[in-house]
This record gives sequence, C-alpha cells and structure tokens, in this order.
Amino acid sequence: MIFVSFRLFRYLSLRVYCGRASRRKAIIVIPHLRARFNAQFTEEKYSGILASLSALIGAPIGFRPCETPVFLPADLCDELLASASEIVAQLDTPEYMKASERAIPADFNAPGEGAHPDFIQVDFAITRDRQGRLSPKLIELQGCASLYAYQLLAARIFREHYDLDGLETLFGCLTEEGYTDLLRRAVIGDCDPAETILMEIEPERQKTLPDFILTERLLGVPPVCITEVIKRGNRLFYNRGGREHPIRRIYNRVIVDELVRKGVRCAFDFRDELDLEWAGHPNWFFRMSKFSLPWLDHRAAPRAWFLSDLAEPPADLEHFVLKPLFSFAGAGVKVEVTREDLDAIPESERSGYLLQERIEYAPVIETPEDPSKVEVRVMMLWPAGESQPRAVTTLMRLSKGLMLGVDFNRNKTWVGSSCGFFEEGS
Repeated sequence: MIFVSFRLFRYLSLRVYCGRASRRKAIIVIPHLRARFNAQFTEEKYSGILASLSALIGAPIGFRPCETPVFLPADLCDELLASASEIVAQLDTPEYMKASERAIPADFNAPGEGAHPDFIQVDFAITRDRQGRLSPKLIELQGCASLYAYQLLAARIFREHYDLDGLETLFGCLTEEGYTDLLRRAVIGDCDPAETILMEIEPERQKTLPDFILTERLLGVPPVCITEVIKRGNRLFYNRGGREHPIRRIYNRVIVDELVRKGVRCAFDFRDELDLEWAGHPNWFFRMSKFSLPWLDHRAAPRAWFLSDLAEPPADLEHFVLKPLFSFAGAGVKVEVTREDLDAIPESERSGYLLQERIEYAPVIETPEDPSKVEVRVMMLWPAGESQPRAVTTLMRLSKGLMLGVDFNRNKTWVGSSCGFFEEGS
C-alpha cells in the first residue's frame, strides 16, 4: 500500500494554481484597515515581530511569517464559517463513514477512532466570482491537528506591534482563556497533562516545532518522538527528566506518509489495541482528505469524481487535474489532462483515481509590490461531548507565485504564514 502525501500533494497540484494578475485587478480586503496597516508598516516593525516570535518560542521558525495579517470582511467571514460547517456536516453521515473505510490504509487502521475527529482543518482559496466578489473555494480538508497554539500567540504579537484595536482573531466571541480551555479539552480531555504527549517524528526537526514548544507552554503537554515511545504489553510510556511516565493520551501530530517515506520504526503498531486515548486519531487524517471531495455537493467545493463513477469526462477537461487517490509523495499527478490519459487507466484501477477541478486564487492583498493571494484555513475543534465542531480561528497562507509552495515564493515579500483579523461584531 502506498499513501497520500498531503503536504507535497498540495504543493504539486494545480488545485492550488494561482494565475498571474496585474496590480490593478487587486481587491483590497477591508480597504480602510489595509490602508491603515500599510501606512504603519516598516521593515523595522517586521523585524520586531520576527524578534518577538523568536524570543517567545526560543527556537528558529522553520516557515516564513508574513509581514501582514489578513483583514477579513464580515460577509466573507460568514461565508467561510458557513461553508466549513456545511462541508463537515455532509461528511458526518453513516453513508460516508462506511464508504471512507477504503481510504484508511490497512496497515494503519487504528482501533478506537471515535464518532468524530477532534480537529478539523478546512482550507479555502479566496477567489473572485464572475461579478468580481470575493468567494471562498475549498482546496482541502483534513481531519488532523494544526498550529493551534502558535496561531493564538502569533496574533498576540501582531497586536503588540500594530494598532489593531477593535479587531478579533477568535470566532464566536471566544476569549483567549475560552480558546485555551477548548483546546485543552480537545488535546488532554480528562487526562493528566503529564500523561499526555504530543507525538511526532523528530519533533525538533519539524517546521512546526514552534507550535510544539508553545503547546507545551500553554497546556503542559510535552513533544515526544514516536521512536522514543516505549511499549509494555498494551501500555505505552515515555521518559522525561530521568523518570518514566505512562501515556494515557496521544496528541497525534504524526503524518503517516512521512512515517512510511522515512522508514521510521517504532515500538508499537498503529493496529495494536492500546490502553490509551487518541487526540487526533490517525484514521481521520484519511477519512477527511481528498477522498472526501466527490462526496461534497456544495457551492464552495470543486467538481470532483472518482474516475470509476465518471461516465463521460467534463467538456472543460482542460480545467481539471488527475490524481491517484493512494499515491506517495504526489506520484502520478497529471496537471494537463487529456481524454487519452483517462482512457489509458484500466477499469480495475479507475476507483483509485480522482478527477478534480483546479482553482485559481485571486490577488486580494495590497502590498508595496505585487498583490498577494491568500488561502484561509478555518481551524475547528470538536471536544468530546460536543454535538458539532466549533470554528475557533484561522491560519492564513499568502503567496505571489504560481503556487503556494515555498519554491514558488523565494525572494518574495509579503508571503508566508499569517493570522486573520476581523472587526468586532462581524
């Protein structure tokens, strides 16, 4: 079995295609806030933000923090939140649960996944519709954790350096205390933080290390490499400070395709019946993924079909990409699809391929040079006992290249990772 590399797949696929556009076509998101921020901006202030982040984290930041936050207008916020909620609801059905069993690799089908994921990320490209209005379009959804601790504290750093009074970063009138409480419930549950670990592959080498450090500071949950976990019977343990601690709950940050690609060996098998709880059960990474796209019937979702279900290709085939569902490191992606490409796939293999509409980002963020395009991640928490997930905050990715990947944004400014702000009462 080979696995989907979601990190690299996003980078390779033209679903994140960003067409070139001139500066005059830019839509300034909340013009008065954008104008005020740009007028305040200096390179010295940006250096101050980077210095504050580094001091707060105490470690290098492996990704590029952007110079600017994104200011979200109220109607766009409403559409992002409604779309995220509606998309997740379409997958929260017995029919989808049964169908998505085949998305989970047999070697990593872990027991005890529960009725719903603890964490959900719904990523939208900001595009323009035919009338020129801002319109979110689904890029990807993932049933796994994201930078919950980092985003909270990065927004605080922006506030320290700029006049952002009257602006919020947390949805639903959440305070920082309320947000932290929700995150604690999702990550730790009823367990002791000392018996909860953030499990990752070589966490000290991951670009997401800042989030791991801040998670430990915020919740008391230490990052532990999966190779350092000890197994005795059906129990897992970890060493910290010369003492061995039982593991009652795992805040899972391991990406299975990285585990396979690196040939990482650990003391337990994901299929083992272990005496512990998962926060971010590994099965949900596969259940909520590109496998989900053909199941969606939503205004924000791209058209997508399993090739086995497609009687006739769409007339505008040139606007689609062809993806193997179960591929490793993006292997087999075709970005210029022809009818011959489709016909060449044997009938027995067609259920393992996805034909998906690609999406064009719009340049919407005014910068000192070319405008930036933006992707909005709606970050959701679904603690045990809650009837539905709750959108809590956002993670922004800004780009000026043809795609969102680092290689397409080298030597560019006003690109990278950022926070979303919106006006109070939105």
